[in-house]
Amino acid sequence: MAVDTQVGLFAPPRTVRRELADGAVLLESAVPLESYPTSTVEWLRTWADVDPDAVLVAERGPDGAWRRRTYGEMLAAANAIGQALLDRGLSAERPLLVLSGNSVGHLEMMLGAMTVGVPVAPVSVAYSLQSRDHARIRAIDELVAPGAVYVEDAEAFGAATAALTGTPLILSSVGGPEEHSLATLKATEPGTAVDAALARITGDTVAKILFTSGSTGNPKGVVTTHRMLCANQQMMRQVWPFLREERPVLVDWLPWSHTFGGNHNVNMVLANGGTLYIDDGRPAPALFGRSLANYRDVSPTLSFNVPAGYAQLVPALEQDRELAERFFARMRLVFNAAAALPPVLRSRLEVLGRAVTGRDVPVTGSWGTTETAPASTSAHFDFGDARCIGVPLPGVTIKLVPAEDDTYEIRVRGPHVTPGYHHRPDLTEAVFDEEGFYRPGDAVSPADTGLLFRGRIAEDFKLTTGTFVHVGAVRTALLSTAPILADAVIAGENRGYVSALAWLNPAEADRLLGGVPAADGELVHSAELAEHLAQALATLGAEAGSAARVQRLLIMSTPANLDAGEITDKGYVNQRRVLTQRAPLVELLYTDPVPPQIITP
Repeated sequence: MAVDTQVGLFAPPRTVRRELADGAVLLESAVPLESYPTSTVEWLRTWADVDPDAVLVAERGPDGAWRRRTYGEMLAAANAIGQALLDRGLSAERPLLVLSGNSVGHLEMMLGAMTVGVPVAPVSVAYSLQSRDHARIRAIDELVAPGAVYVEDAEAFGAATAALTGTPLILSSVGGPEEHSLATLKATEPGTAVDAALARITGDTVAKILFTSGSTGNPKGVVTTHRMLCANQQMMRQVWPFLREERPVLVDWLPWSHTFGGNHNVNMVLANGGTLYIDDGRPAPALFGRSLANYRDVSPTLSFNVPAGYAQLVPALEQDRELAERFFARMRLVFNAAAALPPVLRSRLEVLGRAVTGRDVPVTGSWGTTETAPASTSAHFDFGDARCIGVPLPGVTIKLVPAEDDTYEIRVRGPHVTPGYHHRPDLTEAVFDEEGFYRPGDAVSPADTGLLFRGRIAEDFKLTTGTFVHVGAVRTALLSTAPILADAVIAGENRGYVSALAWLNPAEADRLLGGVPAADGELVHSAELAEHLAQALATLGAEAGSAARVQRLLIMSTPANLDAGEITDKGYVNQRRVLTQRAPLVELLYTDPVPPQIITP
């Protein structure tokens, strides 16, 4: 008999609904938000006092072995680095810019800066290592005016740091001047200035400046305060009460330049005395093997990932029973965020968990943004529809404003919401309504079990027939019907039909077709792939109207040399980057009742 693992795992949802005269709806948790620390630094100091020898973070060393740092060691490093940063003139007005990715050194620098009230601005590694003109790095440099920049390897990031115009200090783990090395910083003797700076931190003190993806222009700097981060973790502790008794263990690759990895996951470990094993892999062909090796070493208690990650992980678990047993050995729940998890993928995860453990392992999720630090809702209950994003967290007020069809624009207010964008009052004013609700531009629809995510309002479009296409729903349906696709972009505005550009999932192609079809020049001539996708498109379109039926599909195989810089902060394939590599493709045209066919030159 399956064990009900949700008893004691989730707090029961209790939501208050109020309907307004203008048709809008307010949703709030009936459970008040409990008190929370003033600053994120309190978590580190508390656990260093309670259990100084507990491991906070670990990473692979050059020899492949795990290098671990305890809470006591991290507190000592944070105090020393905090003093060193003050000595070098950093302050609330002169933040610390971090260009390199997840590492023990990155975390030491982040905690050191926060200890003395210096904001940290972590930036996507791709901006430094994948850019030729470093335009975004320069724009961020001009906006933030950092007092110093931290990079893991000064030589590897030399081109990026050379593009900075403000001539900040370059701090590094290796490759830079010894006087500004991480080792020198950690050897600094902390003085009374550290305690004085720590005492000045309030909930309004800026902890981070996080940058959005900048896909439509220069990235925006989201001001992230200590109150936002601390309130959000308290919200999660109240709906996941097991965190009060069980210290989480994560194996996580999600970049700290993004709110999911850097705020949600890192802070959940810190707030609850857990351990974070830094996964040096990625959901990309050349790197995913590293993630699998890490899962074989460490059994996590929580799994945090994005759809692109689970699309790679599920086939690997299905084909390797020993790996699946390691993965699920201590697993309390599997969590997806950043985009809707295709229903078929969610079902396969549930089946795997039950088959391996003999119990139900919940596959759940939430909804949030960089501007909300990040979670605003949580599905802390059993649900059937994979689009479910749950109900408001304690302390959060959700406002639903009627939009197109049966959808609502979702707006949010609470202590976890940003005060605005760094040095951009114009952008700040544009994203808040007259009542102070943040407007992220997402669409939802009410259901019996919470809210259903319906996609980005700005992404939806009309066909020439006047029919609205809900892009998020079409994308999720396509990926669920055709798991061989890793990701897809939906198009067709002002056209007569819906089109899609998609990428092959190598793991699924290997499982379903026996391997990724070989390319002949720029085209893949694969009757087997065409037949497989033809059946998927026919299934998808059988009962769908024109706004939900994909009639033109262009498939690109993921390049074998895809690396970490080509995975965006949300875990999607960086489409612009991959397109420039002229990856082999196969084009399918579906027009009912004509079956799909390969289009060749």
